Amino acid sequence: MFHSIPFNWFEFMEAGRTLIHFTLRSLNRIIILSLLSRASLSGYRVTKEMRRITGRKYNVGVIYPILYQLEGDGLILGEWVEQGRRRIKKYSITEKGRRLLQEVREFFKGPIREILLDLLGNESSE
Repeated sequence: MFHSIPFNWFEFMEAGRTLIHFTLRSLNRIIILSLLSRASLSGYRVTKEMRRITGRKYNVGVIYPILYQLEGDGLILGEWVEQGRRRIKKYSITEKGRRLLQEVREFFKGPIREILLDLLGNESSE
């Protein structure tokens, strides 16, 4: 006789949210490096861009520790600049950061690309 296991929709949805959370968390540094490869940005602007790109609410308490870590690792450089009557710290990617970002791009062009295309709902480009 077939016994059905009760399906808990709440647990299913919570597992999905958790998976998305951890996936984004692991991509945060790469997304920030990619943003800074395009333009120098303040921490506030990085936070706004992360919100725009991911559709998630980021606050400075999440973003600044990542910026400090990337800066400490020599992947980005923070420089104080005058903007009007205020001083703000603008971050830009270093050559070391560009090399790492290129390695990540090459990684995603490899066999994992098929899985990423599948996740995006695209056919594999063969």
